[in-house]
Amino acid sequence: MSEKGMCRTVTIGVIAYNEQGHLPALLHDIVMQSYPHELTDIILVDGGSRDKTKVIMQSFQAEYSDSFRSITVLDNPGRIQAAGWNVVLENYNSDVIIRVDAHSGIARDFIEKAMGCINSGEFVCGGITEMVTADSTKWDSTMLKAEISLFGAGIAKFKRNPPVRSYVDTVSFPAYRKDVTDRVGLFNEGLIRTEDNEYHYRIRKAGYKICFDPAIRSHHSIRSSFRGMIMQKYSNGEWIGRTLLKCPMCLSWYHMVPGAFVAGIVAATAAAAEGRRLPAKALWGAYSLANLMMSAAAKPEQPTDACLPFIFLSLHTAYGAGTIRGIAGGLLNYIRQSTER
Repeated sequence: MSEKGMCRTVTIGVIAYNEQGHLPALLHDIVMQSYPHELTDIILVDGGSRDKTKVIMQSFQAEYSDSFRSITVLDNPGRIQAAGWNVVLENYNSDVIIRVDAHSGIARDFIEKAMGCINSGEFVCGGITEMVTADSTKWDSTMLKAEISLFGAGIAKFKRNPPVRSYVDTVSFPAYRKDVTDRVGLFNEGLIRTEDNEYHYRIRKAGYKICFDPAIRSHHSIRSSFRGMIMQKYSNGEWIGRTLLKCPMCLSWYHMVPGAFVAGIVAATAAAAEGRRLPAKALWGAYSLANLMMSAAAKPEQPTDACLPFIFLSLHTAYGAGTIRGIAGGLLNYIRQSTER
């Protein structure tokens, strides 16, 4: 297929590790896709799951192998996300590859809309990913409000709802023409949480644009516990810090804000301990005002929503502390490697 040719065949790639609770729903969404099944390949990659994830994949393959162009079940010895997607990239053979996370769901016309966008002349595209909760408790609803708030983690365009197509730095659940993946190559397996940022940076550097199309719709389940959400933000922040040292152009300015906030807290606290309290008062005053305003903007409706200011503070502190640790750890590794040369 030439770069200007029409794309017909598509591969859906899904990697999973211990996702028996979410994978069946995603596989059902794939079965229900409006795009012709005879033009659709499916590659399912298991990262050594200890639950029934691989059994679910194999059962799906056995049941629907005659319904699709092909269904393949593979192993991911590297276990991490980047290694799993590299397994997909090394084994697909269609005009377009679409990446979908096992913890997610896709609209019935998801593939159809993605292929339509690609065939309109785009090389990489993705759309809106709505954040949802697996359960419907009041506490889950409160955590969701924090997750989708601009003050929480909702600043990325694919988590919001802009009405028109536009070009962006990154998208969720992207579709790539094979021309792109052949040229850009594999994901960087040295990155755990930021492999998308780095891959999309290389795509942009290669001269391709990344199209955001709001007609392409999916959803992603947030962490089901407060502790799980905090640990996720801490880990995300740590890999932002590590990536900053390896590929600063991969990141956006908003990735740095929580780290700067935590660094400011430490500096202001140290100054206050020496009697200079104005920086601490200014920092905490400005943050508290912004926190309360954004908590109100999240439209609190139930008693658990009173925890939003605390949740926001926890998310920012965890992400920022992780970023600082990532930077420190990366610098120590660099120094250690330099002394060993």
